[in-house]
Amino acid sequence: MTSLLGLAVARPRHGVGAMMRGHGVRFASLMHQQCYIGGQWVPAASGKMFPVENPANGKVVCNVPDMVEQDVQAAIDAAHTAFQTWKKTTAKERSNFLRKWYNLMEEHKEELACLLTAEAGKPLAEARGEMMYGNSFLEWFSEEARRVYGEVAQSPTTSKEMVFIRQPIGVVSAITPWNFPIAMITRKVGAALAAGCTCVIKPAEDTPLTALAAVDLAEKAGIPPGVVNVVTASRANTPAVGNLMCTSPKVAGVSFTGSTAVGKLLYKQCAQGIKRIGLELGGNAPFIVFDQANLKAAIDGLIIAKFRNAGQTCISANRVLVQAGVYEQFLALMKETVEQRLVVGDGMDEGVNVGPLINASQLKKVQKLVNDTVEQGAQLVVGGSVHPAGELFFQPTILTGVTDDMVCAKEEIFGPVIAVQKFQTEEEAMEIANSTQNGLASYFYSQDVSQVWRVARSLEAGMVGINEGLISAAEGAFGGIKESGIGREGSRHGIDDYTYIKYLCFGGIN
Repeated sequence: MTSLLGLAVARPRHGVGAMMRGHGVRFASLMHQQCYIGGQWVPAASGKMFPVENPANGKVVCNVPDMVEQDVQAAIDAAHTAFQTWKKTTAKERSNFLRKWYNLMEEHKEELACLLTAEAGKPLAEARGEMMYGNSFLEWFSEEARRVYGEVAQSPTTSKEMVFIRQPIGVVSAITPWNFPIAMITRKVGAALAAGCTCVIKPAEDTPLTALAAVDLAEKAGIPPGVVNVVTASRANTPAVGNLMCTSPKVAGVSFTGSTAVGKLLYKQCAQGIKRIGLELGGNAPFIVFDQANLKAAIDGLIIAKFRNAGQTCISANRVLVQAGVYEQFLALMKETVEQRLVVGDGMDEGVNVGPLINASQLKKVQKLVNDTVEQGAQLVVGGSVHPAGELFFQPTILTGVTDDMVCAKEEIFGPVIAVQKFQTEEEAMEIANSTQNGLASYFYSQDVSQVWRVARSLEAGMVGINEGLISAAEGAFGGIKESGIGREGSRHGIDDYTYIKYLCFGGIN
């Protein structure tokens, strides 16, 4: 195993190690053990640090500052000061800054992908995919910056003219998760900067390194000091830091991706100041296979929707509903595919497509969900326990005979576990699919056009994958309904959370 700055990189026999040695100098320049506030790389005022570990092997990649309210207030102050000038820049200027940032992210995407794999554990191929996905938001919003349009309304009288303009809301707190540490930042910050807002980013304590590296490139792109700031904090300090980022009078809006429980807490905190808020929260996505489905396509879609990032995605297929007419055939094909296609291991090893869970707490949760579901009567077909690859690796698992009252049907699994339920009719499938307070993503497979339209309209979710297991794109409006969130990210609607409408009424026209 070759190591670079404490980072485990691919074994030389696979060729990736040689690639990383070629990128070594550039890679090292992106490794930061300080935070970025007001255009300066700074430690925590206390000098305290906390370790970032590689979940594949438990080794420390490096240490980052353990910041508290005092440090975060400095970042908010810097963002607030910078907003006074950034809001006056033209859309074209902001577009150019974002494009330069995008170009640098593309130039360094291989180093960033390796760093992402080291701290998040996801296979290198997936990390490269996230880099493409994450960078696409900077490209998209560099273009959307010039399309933040106003309106001219028809006045009810001849003496007035009525105009609506859109203006940036101010400082935005972006609190991001560990499962997509690059994409969740660019999806929020790209939109905020395009609108004319400034940002304070608080990445998850498990995965702060790619956030720091991304902002390093934002600085190199010439984005002015204070426009983008990054603070890191340990799990112990995160609640206090998050509270300040929600309640500070200088913060105009908050964008959060994470669990529903934390989202509700932040929602309450933001209510004190009537902040603008965007929430992308937990899901419990149904994945429905009808008798009319193309089963091979459905299996391929399920593998993507379930096992990407070892099942640790908010839009992961959580409840697999299969109609009785194809149930046995689908199960046989699914078992064969899982056993033959999925390779568990260190994300830096060639051929691996399922990495570790992010930490021991997450693995314990997944193991308990599986155990409880089996105790409730489900059948364990494949997997069900820790994988020999390491203590944070979980076996790809298939559970059948699952019913609505079982724990894995009620809770977001967030692991490589397929929980299969049988249904008889379309109406029954809709009842099962919609019997949850979550409404983020849903998926279904059918070749019946009439059924496609009926089901798409009936599913209570913000996003629906129809004969498709990979629905995320910068052009798509990402978000949920019910307790899965507020607002949309990506698409032309992604800027909406970061602007407000000002009504200008011109009198004395005639």
